[in-house]
Parts: sequence; structure tokens; C-alpha cells
Amino acid sequence: MPPRPRRLDFIRTTVRTAGPRLASLQICEEPNATLPALDGSTPNVLNALVQGVVAAKREAEALGFDLAVGFNAVPTFDPADTFWPRLGDLADARFLRSLDYVGLDFFPDVFRPLPADRLAAAVAGVLTAFRRTDLPKARIPDTVPLRICENGWPTGPGRTEQRQAETLETVVRTVEALSADLNIDAYSFFALRDADSAGNKLFHRFGLLRDDYTPKAAFDTYRRLIGELGTRAPRLPLTGRPATR
Repeated sequence: MPPRPRRLDFIRTTVRTAGPRLASLQICEEPNATLPALDGSTPNVLNALVQGVVAAKREAEALGFDLAVGFNAVPTFDPADTFWPRLGDLADARFLRSLDYVGLDFFPDVFRPLPADRLAAAVAGVLTAFRRTDLPKARIPDTVPLRICENGWPTGPGRTEQRQAETLETVVRTVEALSADLNIDAYSFFALRDADSAGNKLFHRFGLLRDDYTPKAAFDTYRRLIGELGTRAPRLPLTGRPATR
């Protein structure tokens, strides 16, 4: 019998030690993105993804933890991309039973600038293609919820704080409008606070707060949306995460 991969031991240990405090656990970071800092550039990432989801879910169930296990990905704009069909080849019954959600990381109007009046349609197009085109290639059914794990719009030179607030409102309302049809059950903004409000790199200023914790306009927008949509559409919780890049 081949030796058990150390990554699976790490996953099981993580579930045992942190599981009581976790609501969800993500296996891999953007395994379909081949940039050096992301897991898509790691050899055998698909096997690691499938085995990791199964191992995490089995450990959580054995310990009685109510832990949602899933993975995330980025939008696929290349029709010839093979990630999803290859995942489908590995997606056996154990994997599909263990999979509680699939996360989507997407940043409309950040890397591909868009006019404001086209933003809602672009968001709807990306979400629909992910659910209706990409996930079926991996044999992932509509019953597996979709989560927006990373989404945001940075401030900085040429990017006003008011425009960040407007973009946030458009994106969140578009996600909420599609949540029932596409089975979207969570949205998380990237990120809650700037990494460096004086920095010049793209990921320095994604926050709803500046790095001294003073709020930008988008902070009040997001707080208002949480209050409104949390009452009207409690199936779609809105959260945020700290800057990590």
C-alpha cells in the first residue's frame, strides 16, 4: 500500500483541532488558476482537491462537526480549458457526497474594465456560465450551493471611493437577484480593510475600511445591504474577509 499523503494528515489534523470553531473549510486556493502563487500551478492539484474534500468531510462527520467542506475557483473564459472536464473524470460518488459548496472568486471591472452600465450584465453572465457551463462539466449538480468567496473593487489612483460603493451595490444586488435560480447561498467581500492605504499595488486598497480602520463610503453601503438583504433574503449571508495578498 502506498504511503498516505502528508497533506491528508494535515487536513485531518486541521479538522480535529479547528473544526469546532469553523463553519466551513476550503480545500485548495483557486486550483484552476495557474499563477505561481495559486494552487493551479501545483502538480497533481486535481487529485489533491478530490482527496482533500473527501478526507475533510469524513473527518468532520466522524467527529460530529457540522462543517461545510468545499473548494473555490476562478471564472473560465477559455472554451478549451480542461480543468472542469478533468475534475469530472475524478469526481466519483465519494467526492460528490462530500462536497458541500463550490466557491467562485471573481473581480468584475478590476482586471477587465467595464462601463458602469454593463457591470450588472457582466456579473450575471459570469455567475450563470459558472453554474450552467463549468460545474456541469465536472458533474457537480445544481443541488451543490455556489458561494461567492472573493469579490471586490479597489480604491486608489483613478478609482474613487464612491465608485467602489456603487460597484459593490451593483454586484451584491445582482448576486442576490440570482441567488435562488443559481443556488447561491453566501457572499463574501474581499477585503474588509486595506492592506496598505498608501500603497500603489492593486491589492493594497480593496478594503471597505482604510488601514487605520476609518470607513470608506462602501462600508456604509455594505452595512446597509446586510441590514436590508439579511431580512429580505436570509439565505444569502453577506460577510467579509481580511486582506491576505
